[in-house]
Amino acid sequence: MGDARLLRTAKPVTEFDTDALHLLVLDMLDTMRAADGAGLAAPQIGVDLQLVVFGSGERIARYPDAPPVPRTILLNPVITPLAEPGAESGFLEIEDWEGCLSVPGLRAVVPRFARIRYTGSDPYGDPIDRTVDGFHARVVQHECDHLIGMLYPMRVRDFKRFGFTDVLFPGLDASHDE
Repeated sequence: MGDARLLRTAKPVTEFDTDALHLLVLDMLDTMRAADGAGLAAPQIGVDLQLVVFGSGERIARYPDAPPVPRTILLNPVITPLAEPGAESGFLEIEDWEGCLSVPGLRAVVPRFARIRYTGSDPYGDPIDRTVDGFHARVVQHECDHLIGMLYPMRVRDFKRFGFTDVLFPGLDASHDE
């Protein structure tokens, strides 16, 4: 946090299925795995591109109650909030705890849309179009925020629910945020 590269709007990916892109994706997946992260955005490793990786298909130790999210490599994403089926008005937001590799050692309660549609491309330029909810939707929104220069503390509404991970969650390894 504080690095100007994290506050910029990332540039769209314009070349697909290149060796450089595949190496970048592998580096990001390795970095995310090594940090036991739920996701990673290219700007977090100093690359100014609209590229996020998230999920692993397995449970993440830091989010033991969260369902697995399929491993996804998403380029040039667009997120559309969706109304909940049967909801009378607007979009439902859900608040839950988040952390981030770019904001180490801290956690906060962050509001996110409960249900979203996200579109974009995979590294080969093939389209991705999914409708998701819950933890999956939260992870996608968190990672895509990095592409518009937004860090989760900028979305916090109640700073009484923002603090050091080791104080808020004793026993949770604070070195593994996001």
